[in-house]
Amino acid sequence: MPTNIYFLFIALLVFRVFRNETKRATKILHGALHILALIVSVVGIVAVFQFHKKKGIPDMYSLHSWLGITTFSLYILQWILGFIMFFLPGVGFAYKSRFKPLHVFIGFSLLVSTIATCLLGLTEKMLFAIPDQYSKLPAEGILANSLGVVLVAFGLVIGYILTRDEWRRPPLPEEQALSIDFKTLTQGESPTEP
Repeated sequence: MPTNIYFLFIALLVFRVFRNETKRATKILHGALHILALIVSVVGIVAVFQFHKKKGIPDMYSLHSWLGITTFSLYILQWILGFIMFFLPGVGFAYKSRFKPLHVFIGFSLLVSTIATCLLGLTEKMLFAIPDQYSKLPAEGILANSLGVVLVAFGLVIGYILTRDEWRRPPLPEEQALSIDFKTLTQGESPTEP
């Protein structure tokens, strides 16, 4: 499922790449990319279950399938909670600010879990498709192993970008002004004078 991983990776980078766009536009793009990743994941999972049924292969017995379905379930939960907390109006600023670190942590954890699931799936596929030849490094095995190395490298680059403070999206001047006004209204603080 490299397509859903691509959409997931790009969605995680939206707040780093579009640093000067409005927060609302960035949120919409972030959510839309996650919807695309979710759609591709659903199509992939349905295809796997149909393939297993057609071939008489049992479902949900391997570590790959367990980790995959757990990752997918947490991804859906993360998307729903993120949509409720950050996109729907009416959620208090205090709730959003408390939930944001958890949202970021779960998103990063899902990145790691998705890569691990893919690596397990690649290995499982090779062990089933070419069990006798895999240890002799056939072209299919080299391709699968190379894809695994690229996934890990890509994940490390994404992780590096996400953890760099200097690449965080700075608040735009109008967002900063709203934040100061909000603090004044809710906490009784007044903005500091220059």
